[in-house]
Amino acid sequence: MTWDRKITIKTERELQIMRIAGRINAEALAAAYAIIRPGITTADLNAAAEEVQRKYGVYSPFKNYPGPYPYPASTCISVNDELVHGIPDGRKLKEGDIVSMDCGTVYEGFIGDSAFTAQVGEASPQAKKLLEVTEQALYIGISMCKPGNRVGDISAAIQKYVEGNGFEVVREYTGHGVGRDMHEGPQVPNYGTPGTGMLLRPGMVIALEPMVLIGSPATKVLANQWTVASKNGKLTAHFEHTVAITENGPVILSLLEDGSSPAQIAGRLVK
Repeated sequence: MTWDRKITIKTERELQIMRIAGRINAEALAAAYAIIRPGITTADLNAAAEEVQRKYGVYSPFKNYPGPYPYPASTCISVNDELVHGIPDGRKLKEGDIVSMDCGTVYEGFIGDSAFTAQVGEASPQAKKLLEVTEQALYIGISMCKPGNRVGDISAAIQKYVEGNGFEVVREYTGHGVGRDMHEGPQVPNYGTPGTGMLLRPGMVIALEPMVLIGSPATKVLANQWTVASKNGKLTAHFEHTVAITENGPVILSLLEDGSSPAQIAGRLVK
């Protein structure tokens, strides 16, 4: 993917607005997370998120996002070997599936962006480990979002943890800055070298998103021209938070009002 690499430093007021955008986005994801079970369709999950957004009078920047054709939904919902950009439709989730859901919300011109992966019913031990490692990699990356660190410090920490647990990180798709535009600078890969890359400064906001695969980092784009899947057909996982870099360290902007994640509020966190 390519996008504008400009860096925008947010004011305290803008960070407050982004916190509201992130909270609404988290509420939309939590509404979807709460209904995940066998027999639910990915379109049902998208509808649950959209209902929350309508309640607040906001919208998703995903819908009509330019690409091979305008993206047709408010969320990206990817199942099993699908890594990102899955298009919600009428397919039903099955016992043992894992489903990733990515959602964005625009509030007063600023964007909240976050994602989770969940098991459907009871997943395999390997799937559970994949989810646990991917989610923990997100928080390890967040812990590196401090002024004076560099992008490579975040990337290397994620890569070391994921690969140390026997999984792979994607190469073609990355985290990114976020603000008034969904894709701003800096680009934040899930692999890298400590001490390299852009210097992190207070006021920067990053959508950090480990994307993890089993066996190989290779991916392919499916026939719908949007959905990215593992090339070897094995399971994948994706977690994301919007994170502000502040003088006092990282602040997660995409939590619910009580400080929990969508998975926690639904009572279905894997770990």
